[in-house]
Amino acid sequence: MSTTRVIDLRSDTFTVPDDGMRRAMAAAEVGDDVWGEDPTVNRLEEHVAALLGKQAAMYVPSGTMGNLVSVCAQTRPGDEIVVDRESHLVVYEVAGAAVVGGVQMRHLDPASGVPSAAEVDAAVRPADVHQPISRLLCLENTHNRRGGAALAASLIAAAAGAARRHGMRVHCDGARLFNAAAALDSTPADLVAQCDSVSVCLSKGLGAPVGSVVAAGAETVAEARRWRKRLGGGMRQAGILAAAGLYALEHNVERLHEDHANARLLADALGDVPGVRLQLPEVPTNIVLALCPRPAVEVVELAAAAGVLVTDMGGPLLRCMTYLGISRDDAREAASRLHGVLTQLAA
Repeated sequence: MSTTRVIDLRSDTFTVPDDGMRRAMAAAEVGDDVWGEDPTVNRLEEHVAALLGKQAAMYVPSGTMGNLVSVCAQTRPGDEIVVDRESHLVVYEVAGAAVVGGVQMRHLDPASGVPSAAEVDAAVRPADVHQPISRLLCLENTHNRRGGAALAASLIAAAAGAARRHGMRVHCDGARLFNAAAALDSTPADLVAQCDSVSVCLSKGLGAPVGSVVAAGAETVAEARRWRKRLGGGMRQAGILAAAGLYALEHNVERLHEDHANARLLADALGDVPGVRLQLPEVPTNIVLALCPRPAVEVVELAAAAGVLVTDMGGPLLRCMTYLGISRDDAREAASRLHGVLTQLAA
């Protein structure tokens, strides 16, 4: 039996609660959140709303639900949302916006991860009875399939400004917004100041076991709460989970820089292999995307045999992610093993 220590770089969703977080969960004061009476959930929502500079917030079980209720609360069936074709909303959320919200997606392909004002202008439908109404622009920060790109407030503002000139609202999938803020030396509120709604995830790099939070204006959150109930997202005594989110925001935000440094170490090792081409954004975070000399599925298999778990993103594209629980020594060891695997394949 192999004794090789396995290093899991598949996703930052593999974080687990530490002892302090577990104690906070066990001690959480709870009530019925569907009735608005869970004090810990209420504290989490108030705290996140303040962090993001929004009027109100709502705790949801997942980022996918957070995006879906945000879309549904700000559109009507038959409307159209404008979105990057590589966004999480398009690729990984099983067409929920279409199936549940009844909205159509108009895909853009911005290399940076955020469309320019001109690209937004070109995507907006004219006032024509034959065409849907362009109702909502959806952005993602950081952007997973664009290499974990952290998108600056100026880029967001340019796209959002164009959308508003056409009467559209703006939603940000901010699942990793705190990573973006750390990489850009910004505040989360500054990054979403021009967005009407935002969904942030607590169970990725921040280390909570479950949950995301939607923040927006009070009316939008009230409508999103109705959609959460409609989708079965009311969670009764959810304070046990919300306590983990509060703990994560207090203890695990400042350390995100460590994950970014570890990702850079991995990127340097992979980029040193002949035939490997990195997809490095202007401002990287905790995600490393690499185009390999062979199909990524082959790399995944060989890497697993070497004790490193990575993700096949389709074709030759490979993804590695760093997060809470991956130490500097883990990153060095994984970099060495992956360098060997890719060198073997390149040869």
